Parts: sequence; structure tokens; C-alpha cells
Amino acid sequence: MPHINPDFADEIKKYGADDFNLCFNCGNCTAVCSLSTNDESFPREMIRYSTLGLEDEIKSSLKPWLCYYCGECSTDCPRQANPGELMMSLRRWLTAQYDWTGLSGLLYKHIGAYIGGMLVLLAGVIGFTNFSGFDREQVIHYGHLFEMLAIAGVFAAILLPNIIHMWYLTIVKPKVKPSLKVYAQSTGDLFVHMFTQKRFLGCEDTRENRTRWILHFILVLSYLSLLFTTVFLNWFSTTSKFVIWLGYFESAAIFIITTVFMSMRFRKVDTMHKHSQPSDWFFVIWLFLMGITSFAVRLLIDLNNLDSQFWMYTLHLTVLAQWALIIVPFGKWTHFLYRSFAMYFQKILELNRTVKRP
Repeated sequence: MPHINPDFADEIKKYGADDFNLCFNCGNCTAVCSLSTNDESFPREMIRYSTLGLEDEIKSSLKPWLCYYCGECSTDCPRQANPGELMMSLRRWLTAQYDWTGLSGLLYKHIGAYIGGMLVLLAGVIGFTNFSGFDREQVIHYGHLFEMLAIAGVFAAILLPNIIHMWYLTIVKPKVKPSLKVYAQSTGDLFVHMFTQKRFLGCEDTRENRTRWILHFILVLSYLSLLFTTVFLNWFSTTSKFVIWLGYFESAAIFIITTVFMSMRFRKVDTMHKHSQPSDWFFVIWLFLMGITSFAVRLLIDLNNLDSQFWMYTLHLTVLAQWALIIVPFGKWTHFLYRSFAMYFQKILELNRTVKRP
């Protein structure tokens, strides 16, 4: 028998959804959604589950992650129930359910906790640079070491267990038993969606949607490339002209695109950007700061002026620490990872159904 949580509506409102209980089940959202089929009522089913408080059904579902929030459902809703924002809120809620530390839910629901964590890391970086005597080579060396350890540590200790928990809730607990062959055959979808987010192209084919997809595609490639350039090619210490200019290009691309995204959120140009939550702003602002401070630090190094402007590297290291230890494991960045694995798990489910057909 399904477990019903009568307080679920109040809980999900803490993650951003306010008006979904206005829904009177007319079906307009399903009629306009490109993800709907004869067999799948999308996003209507998730609205119904949320209204009834069917937590287990939501936890076992991948549907919130399949939604790219094109906004058509919210635009066409006659009751202004805003189903698109509900799907976004369900993704935040699911992130908290996957997270074994419990910190994702705390940070999503309480902006004070977010700000407090940021201030603690700011104090930590300032304390470290002061303890080192502002020795440029030592601080940059340990800053680079921190980057490597933070990436490995966050993935191994937090993100990997959370992905395993997601797999348990969506594949194992519903008693789906795909073969190893099905897992292997589905792997391509994981990497394709991780790097291209191509499912968004399945939304309504408009110039705005195509532009948004291109910007996201460039941003993802720029971010991942800058991560590789900074961590593995040691951008701040290298003398390779190719690596140096590659880093400049990547950081500039991040700076430019995040500026566009912040402008869209500020101006509320479409349905997706009308209801920005603190986690949305933290994500895009800190990614912007990552791009601009990385660019500035490398420029100061090339101008032989970093020693007199060492505060810039301290600022960059602060932004990096806050990004790596708060936003990546517990903030909106995780949507990039969970959505990619959701596409992978969805492919597994589809192939498994095909294999079992007589």
C-alpha cells in the first residue's frame, strides 16, 4: 500500500513550489508537453503524486529529471498552478533525498545556512593565507593541491554514494533487474547527455530554446575544459602558451555566458527565470566569479603583478573553496550530474522492458 505524507505539500513549498495545489487536473500541461506519450502522463502524474503526498512514488521516479523546464506547461496552465516550477522543486527535493549528509535539504530550505557556510570558508581561506605569510608560491601550490583533493574527495565521499542511493531508489527498490548487458548498452546515454544535454532539443523547436541549448552546451564544455586546464594542466603555473590561451578562452566564455544567464534571471525574460530561488542565484553568480577571478589571476601572473595584487588570488581561492565544498556537492550543480544519470537509468529501464518482451 502506498505511503501517503499529508504534509508533503507544505514540505515541497520550502523548495520553491507554491501554487501546484491550484491544479484541477485539466490536462493542458500534458497536452502541450513534448515528453507526454500515450503511456506517460507528463507532468500531470507528478502533480497528482505531489498533491496526494505519494513520496515513495516520487522518489522512485526519474520524470522530474527528464523535464528541462521549457515553460510551456506553466504558460498554458489556466489555473497558474505553475507545473514547471513544481518539477524544478521536485528536483531540489530529490537532491535532498539522495544526499546522505542531509546538507542539501538544509541549504535549499534555509538561506542562512548557505550564507553561514560561505562565511566559514571565507574565514578559512583568509586564515590560511595569513598563516602562510602570503607566500605566493606556497599559497598557489596548496591551492592547486586543494583543487585536486576537493574534486576527488567530494566525488568519492558525497556524490558517488548519492548516485548509488539514486540508483537504489529508481532501479533496485522497484525490483527492476536489468542484466549487465543492459547496463553496458546504456552507458553511451550517460556521457552523451552529460556533455550535450541533447534531450532539451526535444522541447518546442523555437529560436529561444535553440539559443538556450547552445549557451548551455558551450557553458558545460567551457566549465569542464577549464576544470581540466586548471587542475590537470596546472594553468596558473604553466609556461605553455597553448595552455595559457586555452585557459583565457575558457574562463572568458564562462564569464560571458553566465553574465547572459544572470541578466535573464534578473529581467525574468521567460517562464523558467520568473521564479529564481537562492540556489539558482548562488550557482550562476559563483560560476561567474569562477570565470572572472580565474581570468584575472592568470592575467596578473602574465603581467608579473600578482605579488602586489595577491588579494585577487585569495578571492579566487575563496570562490573556488565555496564552489567545490558547497555548491558542487549540495547546490544546483548536482542537477547536472543527477540529470545525466537519470537519462542513463531511463535508458536502462527502456532496454530492460524491450528485452523482457516475448
